[in-house]
Amino acid sequence: MADIRTVGIVGAGQMGNGIAHVFALAGYDVLLTDINQASLDKALAIIQHNLERQVTRGKVAAQDKTATMTRIKTTLKLADIGSADLIIEAATEREAVKQAIFENLLPHLKPSTILTSNTSSISITRLASRTDRPEKFMGLHFMNPVPVMQLVELIRGIATDTETWDTLHKVVKKLGKTVASSEDFPAFIVNRILMPMINEAVYALYESVGNVKSIDDSLKLGANHPMGPLELADFIGLDTCLAIMNVLHDGMADTKYRPCPLLKKYVEAGRLGRKTQRGFYDYRGEVPVPTR
Repeated sequence: MADIRTVGIVGAGQMGNGIAHVFALAGYDVLLTDINQASLDKALAIIQHNLERQVTRGKVAAQDKTATMTRIKTTLKLADIGSADLIIEAATEREAVKQAIFENLLPHLKPSTILTSNTSSISITRLASRTDRPEKFMGLHFMNPVPVMQLVELIRGIATDTETWDTLHKVVKKLGKTVASSEDFPAFIVNRILMPMINEAVYALYESVGNVKSIDDSLKLGANHPMGPLELADFIGLDTCLAIMNVLHDGMADTKYRPCPLLKKYVEAGRLGRKTQRGFYDYRGEVPVPTR
């Protein structure tokens, strides 16, 4: 198996900073890149804050927090991460963006570098086919929030070789997380099941079966879910939910995956959930307020 020591991460957003956090905490040297310095600075601040919370709760020793932060470096130059042993793309959930990242990386890679995508729904085989190493390409899908959630989906493309699979399986175990092995079908396992549930909750709201509160309370109290489906959609981001539903609808050619028109309307209005302060709930006050 390949020996992974250095990790390059593309994208310093919610997923990227969480992935950087867990890799650095596990002892890997991390180089995090993004297209603007403000995103990188914000990512470091979030990682620092989340580590401090872990120290307060007794989950991380104070000296480990300091060591973790020293292992994370940042850069605005995508080419700088080309020498990493493992690269994780964690950019926005748009296939064209992801393809462009990998194409721009290719001239700068070591022959042994393993490429992965944190995509939550896009074909790994198709992404891999646009690179020079489809045998060293896999889906490495973390759950949000990365430092808290224990599952990682490993998705093998049609060309992925056994050595790459074994190497990433070992890496995930070193992170202290659990592997779910998924075949390369639209949305893999978690989102194949989760997103249609969220979409159906939006349909229930759209058709006035219940209001936001009654729908979320029904699933929290009636099915023992920690969050209601509409609350969860706001947490994930309504644009991300819609993108995944579109991948499912296009990839499966089945009307049961048709995105709810109300979900589309919220995205068109820029009401994407927590990250824009408004979605199915309004987060601009001290307590989230249902919008319907």
